[in-house]
Amino acid sequence: MQVIAIISTKGGVGKTTVAANLGGFIADAGQRVLLIDLDVQPTLSSYYELAYRAPYGIYELLAFNEQTLSQLVSHTVIPGLDVVLSNDEHQQLGTLLLHAADGRLRLRNLLPLFRPHYDLLLIDTQGARSIMLEMAMLAADLAVSPITPEILAARELQRGTLQLVDAITPYRYLGIKPPRLQLLINRVPAVSSNARLVQQTLRLIFREHSEIQILRTEVPAIEAVPRAATSGQPVHRVEYRRPSGRQAPAALETMRALASELCPQWQEQFVGVTGRASGRPSHEPT
Repeated sequence: MQVIAIISTKGGVGKTTVAANLGGFIADAGQRVLLIDLDVQPTLSSYYELAYRAPYGIYELLAFNEQTLSQLVSHTVIPGLDVVLSNDEHQQLGTLLLHAADGRLRLRNLLPLFRPHYDLLLIDTQGARSIMLEMAMLAADLAVSPITPEILAARELQRGTLQLVDAITPYRYLGIKPPRLQLLINRVPAVSSNARLVQQTLRLIFREHSEIQILRTEVPAIEAVPRAATSGQPVHRVEYRRPSGRQAPAALETMRALASELCPQWQEQFVGVTGRASGRPSHEPT
């Protein structure tokens, strides 16, 4: 089971949208995907309609070590895509984990519960520095940090997210290797010289950071993304062809490229996803 944390210490960069659409695409490719919503604002929990709503969620998992999957895991209407709902209504988990001996490692220690049942676990996090964010990082094999092409976002990345990476580095002494950090340039406008300049600056800034990689895939700012969220569908199902006259690729091609970079072991399955019909997977007719 691969574990990917979608992280940022800055809110509003599109973490939840990336997690929901990436999970939906990979589920349509035939993989078993579990979304874990660690955000106290449970946007991911309500992104997709639920076919089955479990009575418990992230609070019972982390606070009470609940082990019964049918009590913890809700099923979305997207076949193969499940979710552990955010239900920490009184925001008590942060304090609980802060005072627990295994607080930052609790989710990592609970991963064996899910390994036999899922191929991919995607963790959505809150856009602020917290013990929950550190816990997600320490549970992950890979961390993806969306960043919008704005100079203030670049500064926040340097100030906040890189400090977070430094803070968990000492866990190496416990045999826990911090995850590789991948930067995803998100919401790239169709025409903006300033955005292009920021993109070039980002690549120059992090060229010397061997532990940080900027993904080749860039996510364009397209109308299909909010339309997909409104309809509760993965964006690759909403836009599987590039609209006439637009330079940016279709959402389907963007999601396929992103999934292939992050999960190259399933690249052959990703090729077969067309988005033209719901299901797992949706193939071109032969």
